Amino acid sequence: MKHLRFGALCLGAMLLAPLTGRAQDNPPPPYKPGVGDLMTMTVQPRHTKLGLAGQLGNWAYAEYEQHELQEAFDRIARVSPKWRNYPIAELLPAMTKGPMGAVAEAIQAGDVGRFNKAYRALTDACNACHSGTNRAMVVIQPPSGTPFPDQDFRPRH
Repeated sequence: MKHLRFGALCLGAMLLAPLTGRAQDNPPPPYKPGVGDLMTMTVQPRHTKLGLAGQLGNWAYAEYEQHELQEAFDRIARVSPKWRNYPIAELLPAMTKGPMGAVAEAIQAGDVGRFNKAYRALTDACNACHSGTNRAMVVIQPPSGTPFPDQDFRPRH
């Protein structure tokens, strides 16, 4: 009886061995985040942090976040140049280039009023893009409080 169990165990191992080897030879494809994932993971927090830094006149940090936000937009255009029937690689720069330039100029000028106006134009461009890609239910707004309680957005003097 012992030999029978051992034989069955060996037979099972021999039958499973090719399957185990195949699983290792064909690993699952790497995770590729979608446009919505990238917007939530990279764009939305950068947009929020940029707004908070500019509202408080932390120009060094606002400049950093403006650069990071631009990189997030560029990354989405590179990773997902087309989403459904929408040419994301063309839409993102077309919608954000002007407003991002105005934000950068306001940061360089160190002007909170000018920043708020440029940031509102950037936010409006985001919402226009959402509407134009059949995602009007995604409405972005300037932050009215911080979702980052562990970060101080005030400038260091």
